Amino acid sequence: MNEVFTDRIVIVGAGLGALYAALKLAPHPVVVVSPESLGKGTSSSWAQGGVAAAMDPADSPKDHARDTVNAGAGVVDAEVAELVTQEARDYILDLTSMGTPFDRTKDGGYVLSREAAHGFARVVRVKGDQAGAGIMGALIEQVRATPSIQVLEGMMAVALDVDAGRVTGIEIQDADEDSAPVMLRGTGVLLAGGGSGGLYALTTNPPRIRGQVIGMAARAGALIADAEFVQFHPTAMDVGEDPAPLATEALRGEGAILINRHSERFMQAVHPDAELAPRDVVARAIFAQVQAGNCPVLDTRKDIGAHITDLFPSVVEHCVRNGIDPVNDPIPIAPAAHYHMGGVKTGTDGRASLRGLWVCGEASSTGLHGANRLASNGLLEALVYARICALSIAADLGEVKIANPIDIQFETCGVRADPKAVAELRKTMTQFVGVVRDAEGLTTALRKIATLEASQRDSASFLNMCATATLIAASALVRQESRGAHERSDFPVASEKFAQRSQMLFAEALTIRAQACEEKV
Repeated sequence: MNEVFTDRIVIVGAGLGALYAALKLAPHPVVVVSPESLGKGTSSSWAQGGVAAAMDPADSPKDHARDTVNAGAGVVDAEVAELVTQEARDYILDLTSMGTPFDRTKDGGYVLSREAAHGFARVVRVKGDQAGAGIMGALIEQVRATPSIQVLEGMMAVALDVDAGRVTGIEIQDADEDSAPVMLRGTGVLLAGGGSGGLYALTTNPPRIRGQVIGMAARAGALIADAEFVQFHPTAMDVGEDPAPLATEALRGEGAILINRHSERFMQAVHPDAELAPRDVVARAIFAQVQAGNCPVLDTRKDIGAHITDLFPSVVEHCVRNGIDPVNDPIPIAPAAHYHMGGVKTGTDGRASLRGLWVCGEASSTGLHGANRLASNGLLEALVYARICALSIAADLGEVKIANPIDIQFETCGVRADPKAVAELRKTMTQFVGVVRDAEGLTTALRKIATLEASQRDSASFLNMCATATLIAASALVRQESRGAHERSDFPVASEKFAQRSQMLFAEALTIRAQACEEKV
């Protein structure tokens, strides 16, 4: 394998966490490895809701932290929640200074919206439902103008090289898997490459976000935490698109209601907060309506009406594309895999269990989200931990070095994963590791994942997907209770025995998978 040596820090991914960290590391030289051109194919760019922060004088970081802990169903790290929410306002101001066009009131304040499980209106938005795109646009402009940052577009990371528990390099491949990998050896590695929602057949995530970064770290021996906790967004548009367009939670914050084909508003009987109940509660209620054939829809007609065109342009665009007029028609919905609370376990310094490896964003598991992420805390966590990782890496590096630009040349001899195998993996995850799970289904999923993995041994990307899928299913099988986003029909109540975060090595998950395969025999 060809090797390339550099004095740059290698950042995997090109979303909010990756770019913000790159900027905070300046003038330390970094290289950002991005499968797509900047601004495309990242979950950050697709984020609709916004960034949660206690910006109103009547609100407080303490209240924000309390809501975060409550939403997380008993397994949030309270110290992490306090750390993240305490600094939230500073990050909004920093992004504003970088040119993020947050929605403002006539007197110059920030427009704040309320989302599910928040006790206060504290979500800062851009053009109603375009926060991710707005923030990313501002960051990309800053990154392009920063000399210390090099961006390698059209490339993806597929494996970590580890020696005696320390990451010493990272394998880079052409994003289309057409090439043999090249070993890139830098001064440190920061993984910021997204979550795992695309492992599911019904998802709101961009096509490339399929657990590869988490799986890559797991296969290298990094400890994974809370893998079983996958958040299903309650209101993905059920219009047959892959990925499914998102009907942002802010719509319900503005008064949109959930009804079924009988025109019944079903959430009022489920939770005191009705449509603004925690996401896991709403997702299960909608899933039950889908299973019963009741065709649930999101009705924006009364409380939002014609204002939806100005308030939520992305939602309107998705609707029009699918022949829906949201001013006059309700929007068909279904729960879809949206956010992975689990990931590479990281400390409050952003370090993973492997030395020389840092992780931020959705690929990490910091303890902030627990069993159920509070709405719009995802972008906030990415910002806070991107800066934390940058400071930690810079402290390790010491003096700023000068690094020449990297030039990577690939040899064309890669092996792509069979699209049919990828589709079957995603179908398996939705069918057996979805909104509601049980032991029989999870065991079946583990067997199917093992078979699929064995059929695609030459595709590193697919092996990474299977590693993450195995960890999700194995962790879900071990957690014999229902908590937050993890719902077991065979263990329908929460148990004090499991009132803690989970952690698992890939080797442990493989043992559980092997036992599942033996049971079939």
